[in-house]
Amino acid sequence: MPRAHPHSSNRSLWSLCLALALSLITPVARSAEWADCWKAYTEGRYDEALKLAEEGRKANRRVEDWRLILIRANLATGKLTEARKALEAAVDDFSTYGLRIRIAGHELAQALGDVDLAKGLLQDLGSMAGPRSRDSATNLVAIGQAAIHMGIEPRLILENFFSQAKRKTPEYRETYIAAGMLALEKSDFALAAEWFREGLGKSPKDPDLQYGLARALSSGGRSKMAEALTAALAVNPNHVPSLLLIADHSIDAEQYAEAERYLSRVLAVNPNQPDAWAYRSVLAHLTHKTEEETAARDKALVQWKKNPRVDFLIGLKLSQKYRFKEGAAHQRVALEFDPDYAPAQLQLAQDLLRLGQDAEGWELAEQVHKRDGYLVTAYNLTTLRDALSKFTILTNAHFQVRMVSSEAAIYGDRVMALLNRARTNLVSKYGATLEDPTYVEIFNDSKDFAVRTFGMPDNPGFLGVCFGRVVTANSPATTTANPANWEAVLWHEFCHVITLTITKNKMPRWLSEGISVYEERQENPTWGHAMDLKFREFIQNGKLAPIGKMSSSFLTPESDEFLQFAYFQAGMVIEFLVQRGGFEKLKQVLIDLGDGKEINPSLEAHFGDLKSLEKDFEKHAKQLADKLAPDVDTARPETGFTNLGQDRQTWETLHPRNFYVLLDKAQKLVTDKKWTEAKAALEKLVALYDGPTGGTDPRILLARTYRALNESKDERRVLERVVSMESAPLDPVRRLLDMAAASKEWDAARRLAQIHLAIDPLTATPYLVLAKANEALGDAKGAIEALRTALLLDPPQPAETHYNLARLLHGQQDPSARRHVLLALEEAPRYIEAHRLLRAIVEPTQKPTP
Repeated sequence: MPRAHPHSSNRSLWSLCLALALSLITPVARSAEWADCWKAYTEGRYDEALKLAEEGRKANRRVEDWRLILIRANLATGKLTEARKALEAAVDDFSTYGLRIRIAGHELAQALGDVDLAKGLLQDLGSMAGPRSRDSATNLVAIGQAAIHMGIEPRLILENFFSQAKRKTPEYRETYIAAGMLALEKSDFALAAEWFREGLGKSPKDPDLQYGLARALSSGGRSKMAEALTAALAVNPNHVPSLLLIADHSIDAEQYAEAERYLSRVLAVNPNQPDAWAYRSVLAHLTHKTEEETAARDKALVQWKKNPRVDFLIGLKLSQKYRFKEGAAHQRVALEFDPDYAPAQLQLAQDLLRLGQDAEGWELAEQVHKRDGYLVTAYNLTTLRDALSKFTILTNAHFQVRMVSSEAAIYGDRVMALLNRARTNLVSKYGATLEDPTYVEIFNDSKDFAVRTFGMPDNPGFLGVCFGRVVTANSPATTTANPANWEAVLWHEFCHVITLTITKNKMPRWLSEGISVYEERQENPTWGHAMDLKFREFIQNGKLAPIGKMSSSFLTPESDEFLQFAYFQAGMVIEFLVQRGGFEKLKQVLIDLGDGKEINPSLEAHFGDLKSLEKDFEKHAKQLADKLAPDVDTARPETGFTNLGQDRQTWETLHPRNFYVLLDKAQKLVTDKKWTEAKAALEKLVALYDGPTGGTDPRILLARTYRALNESKDERRVLERVVSMESAPLDPVRRLLDMAAASKEWDAARRLAQIHLAIDPLTATPYLVLAKANEALGDAKGAIEALRTALLLDPPQPAETHYNLARLLHGQQDPSARRHVLLALEEAPRYIEAHRLLRAIVEPTQKPTP
């Protein structure tokens, strides 16, 4: 359970729940007629199921199962009046027992918005106390479901009802559905997946279990989610929850026509399904159809005029499209309908935090957490609030930056300087007006970043996220395993601030990311995503997405490599558009979006027919790919090299200039430390292609080989080539920095130190080298600043660092020189030069020995 914090249970409610034990319940019907009825229901043949259930009811009025089908099949098809009649008849016939009927009735009461009916059914459940109910799995599950509505601690429900029910009757499907849905409601997706998977082990074709698993996987494993939904719909093509979930994710992918197709299927089953109409309202909003938006929302509220879920769902989807202001407005309406509706409270809290309205946002999150300690997202947010309260805040007229104090002291000034430069450049370039300050939060714990950004501590590989005027980012401390250029990240995210402001957050994902990648490379050619052999291979293998469908590449990439390719392609499209029609036309597209126009018509208005545009871009991309390495063969055997066996020699003979064959051979020579042979092989390979590969870089291997052979001049040449082309080559930068310092090439050392600090500003070495370089180049103040920072990072020779800082400060007549020379002597009491410097400070006529 991620970061969940259980509260103590409400004892009176717990006692009431235990007292519910009791109902005599008829065994589940086991006739052939029942099997046919159940099959019809699970396969979505609801009219047939209703007919068979009515026949069964007439034949045997004392069996609950027939009544449950009559209630649930009518509910599934939106026939709420008929469902209520079936419920009332069942309650009359089962006046002293029938827990499952009352649980089904409670679901119906919620669909009707009938608070009195819902309360009455729960009171019935409480009055049906008797000692025999806990002997039945069916009753245990029903009692557990009642306990949920009574507000009992969820962990107790799982342990004392659902887990017991599983032990009594492992094959009872309702146990796994009830437990899994409870975990989903509390955002505990991992636990939910466990329950649904276990249930599917008993009932592998159950559409409700498949749907539950799909929901549990929806925040991460989208391909697995799709598999589960496909399995659910294969059994029941009319399974409304599954159809709605596909529509939901189609909206996320900006595949609005596909979303509408699935919503139409839902409404063919249930013409009044409120979620379907809520989604239609969202689609109408996103396509700027104001009248249809209002009409669809009204239709969603037909059966329950104050259903808080309708506006919650509309607001949620708008917020997921970065329309946080509009989303928050819908959450406020939902809370007018039901002030205690926790989903709307929690979503409004997150919307407000993303709008920079922190005080109200944190207060709402705290309220939800106090009422429901099991709700993981609320607990995560309140815990994060405590962490954020300890952050240092750096401010100026345009930015408020929050960082942990230790990091703020080290590179906070660099952050502010970079953001100021980005603002100066990009505001002018795009003609944007930023009326409010931009909030930037930099987290030294990736889990805190993920909670602030996504509500959960799982970070799917993001370095930074922009919500409009609020930016969140991981600090370099979180990326030590896979270094990233934090300056490039912040530049990228601030560009989002510009474009989201101009468009009023109304822009497709691909366009937003594409412009930010483009602007990274405009600022620094090593930033952003550049063409490499992997991307070249994707293009040549037909992996380019059509421009009109590019946003889906960000939602459902085949792998992390394909996600990176999506960023690269988006940036390449922007560069292509600017080359084709000019930058001013790109700006006009952003203005159009802010005015409510759709992306594709705007593109066509300024850049030409979309089909022609897509065709020309594909041709352009293929030309760039072919041009990258025209003499290099990058083919791979379909089975992979390791599976070629005896055919490998034949394959290699047919591909004498194959990059991967040559690389594999060279790697083996390096591993075996056959440096002379490795040098020849790698020089041949780098002569074929001298650029980014998207994988193992032969230039790095060649530099390592040169170093082993003491050929430092060639090593340096190759490493400089790498650094000139990539944004975060930390190891090559470190090596070059050492070489430049050793040879006292101070201009190069200062340049390389700055590159190092853009990747990793949290180690002392680059500051120490920068101090030497600055001093040698006549910048005493720069040297002093670098040494002060180095001392915050536990430098390897603190006495020497304090001494050098004291020496420079003394040269600037700074009285703090004395403190640092004393600190040097504290570290090394026999430090002769420090003693001389102290004497010079105490006796100004005595000059220290250089």
